[in-house]
Amino acid sequence: MTFQPKLLGIVKNYSKKKFASDLIAGIIVAIIALPLSIALAIASGVGPERGLYTAIVAGFVIATLGGSNVNISGPTAAFATIVAGIVLKEGLEGLVIATILAGIILIVMGALKLGALIKYIPYTITTGFTAGIAVTIVIGQIKDFFGLTFKHGSPVETLEKLEAIFASLTTFNLQAFLVGAVALGILIVWPKISKKIPGSLIVVLLGCAAVKLLGLNVNTIGDLYQISSSLPVPSIPSITVKKVLSLIPDAFTIALLAGIESLLSCVVSDGMINDNHNSNTELIAQGLGNICSGIFGGIPATGAIARTAANVKNGGRTPISGMIHALTLLIVLVVAMPFAAWIPMPVIAAILFMVAYNMSEWRRFVHICKTAQLSDILVLILTFALTVIFDLVVAIAVGLILTSFLFMKKMADSASVRAWDNADGDAHKKTLPPHTVVFEIHGPMFFAATDKFLDFPRDDGTKAMIVRASDMTALDSTAIRNLENLVKECEADSITLIMSHVHDDIIKVMRKSGLYDKIGQDNFCGTIDEAIARASAIVTEKENNG
Repeated sequence: MTFQPKLLGIVKNYSKKKFASDLIAGIIVAIIALPLSIALAIASGVGPERGLYTAIVAGFVIATLGGSNVNISGPTAAFATIVAGIVLKEGLEGLVIATILAGIILIVMGALKLGALIKYIPYTITTGFTAGIAVTIVIGQIKDFFGLTFKHGSPVETLEKLEAIFASLTTFNLQAFLVGAVALGILIVWPKISKKIPGSLIVVLLGCAAVKLLGLNVNTIGDLYQISSSLPVPSIPSITVKKVLSLIPDAFTIALLAGIESLLSCVVSDGMINDNHNSNTELIAQGLGNICSGIFGGIPATGAIARTAANVKNGGRTPISGMIHALTLLIVLVVAMPFAAWIPMPVIAAILFMVAYNMSEWRRFVHICKTAQLSDILVLILTFALTVIFDLVVAIAVGLILTSFLFMKKMADSASVRAWDNADGDAHKKTLPPHTVVFEIHGPMFFAATDKFLDFPRDDGTKAMIVRASDMTALDSTAIRNLENLVKECEADSITLIMSHVHDDIIKVMRKSGLYDKIGQDNFCGTIDEAIARASAIVTEKENNG
């Protein structure tokens, strides 16, 4: 089945012991997700409560209907710059529409069973744009970390942010910097002290206490945002064809990124618990989760690898833990959300610095640069640079196009046609009949390698031509046309074309195109010995009739 939620498979054998493990894991993951959801919402240019709305609504829906037992979904850093750009251009209504459209696209992708296609996005591209997103997040948080005041609003483009940062250096706030630096130091050291309690929660509590008790001149969330502890309520903005058309590119970006990140998270968690996720079910669930998130005032959601890993490490084994994580955050929203107004902005910046550092995977980036081929390094660096300078859409599009061209060049370079030469002892010194030539095709015959197949040299006395295709791995329409031209040339020169060792899938292509009939069934041989015997008979017949 295309849609088969994992939750349905655990109902029969679910026990109190499993529930206890899921309960503990869900609560711990909620504690981890709390400051992250607030920080990521702020980085996305929306109110802090919208991050919780996303983790609650999308997190619950995706866990309930998803194709993974342990995947935890919610807002992630990958969406921050994309969402901020949409909010700036189209406002919150535009973001809601884009999120709902992205959800619909994800559902269509799952229904069409496109989950497996995500694996065809090269590793260099995902590494490049992930590192690029990390850099954009860091640049976006420099302002709050150093307590700067921008003179001309808050730019969204990364290069514009850098320009505004340098123009505002004179507004440096030492107290804000010290709060941020201490928070960052604690975040770096804390995992060595405790892995059960998230460092982000510790720095939030300490930061609130420091600013309140010491009366520091530091911006808090409450200074910049209006905090709401109200429950998320459904609301659909006015939708027009013009607005939908303008938001489709953004929706595709959100859907593609959500699909990639959620399925990567599923793959990682599968390895941790020795399980297999259903990729198409997960895509449909991600789509439904994003639609619900948009309707209930949230932002785009996807599987979060770090939170999923924390879920597994703390005993989560079924979708129940993800549902408990969402319900716990719902209780926090109602009871404790007003206290979020006390959180200092430099602390939020420090948390996002660590998020960016962890997602950047800079060691993997450096490893690729040291060990990969030049073409792969080029794709990696170009995707990274375009993500920082322009946006994710441009980076992925250019990266895929460049990768495709480089792949085609590699395939074309691997393709060749070689003539047999008895003097070189070809094919164990098989003796060829007189007036017979043999050519071996290696690699794929496709449009990028046409120059290799344009000319099969032969002399005026040639009566039979054997094309040995045991190593021919592919045949496209351009190659078929070239072979059709070869058949015509052979007919004009009274040469019989014989095919040897042609694979069944390539014969199917030849039959469909009509090339099989033009060559003739009798001229397809299973082995080179059969082809040589066929050529000998043809040459003898032509000489007797000649």
